[in-house]
Amino acid sequence: MGIFDRIATLFKSNINDLISKAENPEKMLDQIVVDMRNQLAKAKQQVASAIADEKRLKDQAEAELRAAADWEQKAMLAIKENREDLAKQALMRQSEHEEHGRQLQQTWQAHAMETEKLKNQLRDLNDKIEEAKRKKNLLLARQRRAQAQQRIAETMSSMSEKSAFEAFARMEEKVEQNERMIKASTEIDEEFSGDRLASDFKRLEKVAGSVSADQRLLELKQKMGLLPSGGASEPRRIGAGEETVHAEVEDARPEKK
Repeated sequence: MGIFDRIATLFKSNINDLISKAENPEKMLDQIVVDMRNQLAKAKQQVASAIADEKRLKDQAEAELRAAADWEQKAMLAIKENREDLAKQALMRQSEHEEHGRQLQQTWQAHAMETEKLKNQLRDLNDKIEEAKRKKNLLLARQRRAQAQQRIAETMSSMSEKSAFEAFARMEEKVEQNERMIKASTEIDEEFSGDRLASDFKRLEKVAGSVSADQRLLELKQKMGLLPSGGASEPRRIGAGEETVHAEVEDARPEKK
């Protein structure tokens, strides 16, 4: 199992355990981020070790190739000194170092490719952790909103429509009762405070001093000239009066024999 496979397995295990105990979402998310950062630190250490191994392989391959070149120079020196026996031994050493150098180079190149993959995976992991940190606040906001909606729903379900109307009806009855009590208190104060005889005469004077609607109508007709001042009789019609006078005169004349 590779480094990042182990990290992924550990993340999954930790997250599942935290979700199953998700009594406090904020603490859960904070703990997930902390665990991810701890695993990232361990991954960095292992990737650093892989990079160090890659550099060591490279150095060993280069050292073997340098040793091969050095033995080649020694073989050339032995040939110049007419020591072919030494030259052959030097060439054999050269071949050994070249073979080791080529093997180490191949190992180093393969390791370098794997190390580059680990670096890319490490960058991806770091980006995902940063993304998780950014999403944490969003998830917490959504969680708080869901909790608020749940509280509102519970409040609304506990408050039935009937109970709300009953509360208004009780309040209305209480207000009306207070109004009736105020009116009753006012009547009692007016009835039983001060000189009752004086109060009775005040009410009588008020009634006596009030002007009736008939009286006001009569005064208005007088003001308009429809009635003579000081009288309530209807104005005489001239034509009707003359007919009446003539009728009375005719009745008063003696009958002719």
